[in-house]
Amino acid sequence: MGVMKEIAVDLEKENQHQMVKELENGVTELIGASDDCTYLSSAIDSIKNNYQPGEELMDFEKLFKDEIAKVKASSVSDPQNHPLVRQFKEAIWKVHHGGQPMPGEEQEDIIMTSTESNILNVTCPLTGKPIFDIEDPVRSIDCKHIYEKKAVMDYIKTKKADPTCAIAGCPKKLQAAKLICDPLLRIEIEEARTMSKQTSNPTMIEDCTALDED
Repeated sequence: MGVMKEIAVDLEKENQHQMVKELENGVTELIGASDDCTYLSSAIDSIKNNYQPGEELMDFEKLFKDEIAKVKASSVSDPQNHPLVRQFKEAIWKVHHGGQPMPGEEQEDIIMTSTESNILNVTCPLTGKPIFDIEDPVRSIDCKHIYEKKAVMDYIKTKKADPTCAIAGCPKKLQAAKLICDPLLRIEIEEARTMSKQTSNPTMIEDCTALDED
């Protein structure tokens, strides 16, 4: 998706607006597909962990559809409002309108878009390790907080009665079936890493006045 954004920026510079729009639609479709994968994965895990055979034959097709609908209802999201889509649109807008707010948005919204991300916590609340350094990250479908997988699985085992999210003030319960590395998580972590470097390393201007003449 990062490559798609870079290509779109190059195309926008050449005023290839139709091709840029097609790439934007592709980004939106990818995010929608990612969400569908997340819902399906969660539904499969939930049924695997909770299904109990009965005397009557089970209609598994209906069971899956019902479970997926249940997951979707608790995790409503619109791909058009996804931070990666907004970042894509902002990158395109800046090609010809640098410093100007995008149509329909105030300047404050543009500033927020520059740093907006689905990354809600920058460190694992259990290990304190920065999410950029986590080798096996997982995200809760319910509250979107990110954990190191082994740490959170051990946490759930020790808190069987009440495995509440370890982020202070978050009331959501943690379930192993709803802690996954969804298809976009690593992309979003990498995007957040890039933005962090850009904000923490501003362009440096060398001060030559203190240099020796020789």
